[in-house]
Amino acid sequence: MGSVPEDSAAAPTAVFRSKLPDIEIPGHLSLQAYCFERLPEVSSRPCLIDGQTGAVHTYADVELLSRRAAAALRGLGVGKGDVVMNLLRNCPEFAFVFLGAARLGAATTTANPFYTPHEIHRQAAAAGARVIVTEACAVEKVRAFAAERGVPVVAVDGEFEGCLRLRDLMDAAEPLAADEEVEPDDVVALPYSSGTTGMPKGVMLTHRSLVTSVAQQVDGENPNLYFSQDDVLLCVLPLFHIYSLNSVLLAGLRAGCAIVIMRKFESGALVELVRAHGVTVAPFVPPIVVEIAKSPRVCAADLASIRMVMSGAAPMGKDLQDAFMAKIPNAVLGQGYGMTEAGPVLAMCLAFAKEPFEVKSGSCGTVVRNAELKIVDTDTGASLGRNQPGEICIRGEQIMKGYLNDPEATKNTIDKDGWLHTGDIGYVDDNDEIFIVDRLKEIIKYKGFQVPPAELEALLITHPEIKDAAVVSYVDPLA
Repeated sequence: MGSVPEDSAAAPTAVFRSKLPDIEIPGHLSLQAYCFERLPEVSSRPCLIDGQTGAVHTYADVELLSRRAAAALRGLGVGKGDVVMNLLRNCPEFAFVFLGAARLGAATTTANPFYTPHEIHRQAAAAGARVIVTEACAVEKVRAFAAERGVPVVAVDGEFEGCLRLRDLMDAAEPLAADEEVEPDDVVALPYSSGTTGMPKGVMLTHRSLVTSVAQQVDGENPNLYFSQDDVLLCVLPLFHIYSLNSVLLAGLRAGCAIVIMRKFESGALVELVRAHGVTVAPFVPPIVVEIAKSPRVCAADLASIRMVMSGAAPMGKDLQDAFMAKIPNAVLGQGYGMTEAGPVLAMCLAFAKEPFEVKSGSCGTVVRNAELKIVDTDTGASLGRNQPGEICIRGEQIMKGYLNDPEATKNTIDKDGWLHTGDIGYVDDNDEIFIVDRLKEIIKYKGFQVPPAELEALLITHPEIKDAAVVSYVDPLA
């Protein structure tokens, strides 16, 4: 009998899984029902603390206020399948509106209020936003656009001509009596991401996606990311970014933590809030880590209550980790790795587990539970084994449903076998830890934010003196 050619049968796929066992995930629950599943035992505990005003909202308050927000949005015509735009910096109202929209079976598209008017208009139009909820710093950016389209603008602070006030709408509304019934595959969050290439696209994250992602982190007997009801989380990272929305707000709600909301990062204000509220968990991004590590105003005593520092959204090298740890000696520092399209968390440091593991500096964690990860050769697509760099691919219930109204981009990102291709180059070592070494995708990261080269190139070539343009990144220690 003749021998079979080597390439006639696909080589077996090397699939990497978490060191932690899979867990039961209640994928049938809506996101808000899942987050508030333990409400009876935490109802009187602090939930959201406004760092600017000191106002404290208990879990019972937040649950009720989200029902009032739902009724207010329904009064503006928002229903199942609609989209609300949250154009807000961090504030308690962000959570009320997000959860309120979810109760109606609507989705929230999140955007940075410091985007240009053009960027905001493009996203609002592409997402089909029925209502825009914003604040003083962005009202002028959306007023004319919204008036043209008959879209109500709701402000969370102050009174502005042609705008409604969220507080007035919520005060006048009877709390929503019952949530709209939703299917697990209904979209609940619609952040925009450039993915691996091109312009920003709407990432459809479903109730199942986000319930799965949060559960992969904080549920089970030995959670990968151990938050307890006694923890105080610092929410300084912007909630319009999926990292903060998922791993701070939603994970914090599920675990029954107190969440201290900070409008923007400033090292002096951060120290005051950490001391005042006894912050125990601090999710950061590398630029914040750099500033704290180098700041002569911040000493170890200022941050002594912090037991865990999570870093994500951009890679962090060993030198920076070591410099930072000198400032925060009582804390465990580790990285997570995510991508909006992946739901968003692919990997999490196992030093954060309830029963922690030894980890290596510079690793971005181990693949989350109830998911599969593989590394593929970027030229051949063949599956690679340990310690061989290739494109990182992830599969599981947490990944996005697809890009909104863009089946071609979806097909280019999620293959026929359900693997999401990240565009990141990395390897898995002998200890199941993941190391990112390069980027296949075009996207540039600036302080954790995405900068699509295609968008800058398109803008540059509108100048009459510019015939063509190519935008590339360069290394900057802070950015």
